[in-house]
Amino acid sequence: MIIPSLISDKNKKSLRIKLILKKKINFFPVSKSNFIVVIGGDGFMLQTLKKYYKYKKPFYGINSGDYGFLMNKFFEKKTVKNLSKAKTIFIHPLEMIVKNRFKKIKKSIAINEISILRQSKQAASISIKSGSKQIIKKLISDGVLVSTPAGSTAYNLSVHGPILNLDSKKLSISPISPFRPRRWKGRIVTDKSKIIINNLNVKKRPISAVADNVEVRNAKNIQIKINKKIYFKLLYDRNNSLQKKIKIEQLRKEINPK
Repeated sequence: MIIPSLISDKNKKSLRIKLILKKKINFFPVSKSNFIVVIGGDGFMLQTLKKYYKYKKPFYGINSGDYGFLMNKFFEKKTVKNLSKAKTIFIHPLEMIVKNRFKKIKKSIAINEISILRQSKQAASISIKSGSKQIIKKLISDGVLVSTPAGSTAYNLSVHGPILNLDSKKLSISPISPFRPRRWKGRIVTDKSKIIINNLNVKKRPISAVADNVEVRNAKNIQIKINKKIYFKLLYDRNNSLQKKIKIEQLRKEINPK
């Protein structure tokens, strides 16, 4: 039985779709619904997932942004049918624990990726470990990304990181504009890894850690891992699965190699 609630972005296209849907479907408060319809782009979906995940309900995204990787296309005549037949995909987020130079600790989660970025005109100088295993002793770069399979076609792909299959049980570590070693391409690690990133020059080369849209500045030590206790349920139309979208991006990368 369809008992949806509705959350919409405030841009013109989102509000137009919202008006159309409200004429076709009876929506309920989030607490009384069995799934949540989200109208917006990927950024709005990420915000909504974090805000409402405590309800443990599936999210069905309708795209009103640009690409809408986490979303479904809007079909005015097929919406009710698509909602009733949507398939569920479970996604665990990344969790970062950041200690800054002033010894303050901040914890946050990310569905797509965690970005470690230089905070000034100076390039970042960092070391990266996976548990006790050294991945790279010293990386001079604009930063580094740690990406989930769901996020591997987003910012990660833009910095020429690998595209990961949704069921790969892997994480991607990709450098952003590496200077030394210039040819370092990153690393793929298991999703059981605990990734530890240290700033090797906190005062001269400050860095920030960004979990999707949450930024922690002046980071000194960042610990990143998959949080298996948290999961998001995303609903996709049968012909528009997240796995299918990832496969399409893999084919595009093979056809148009860098």
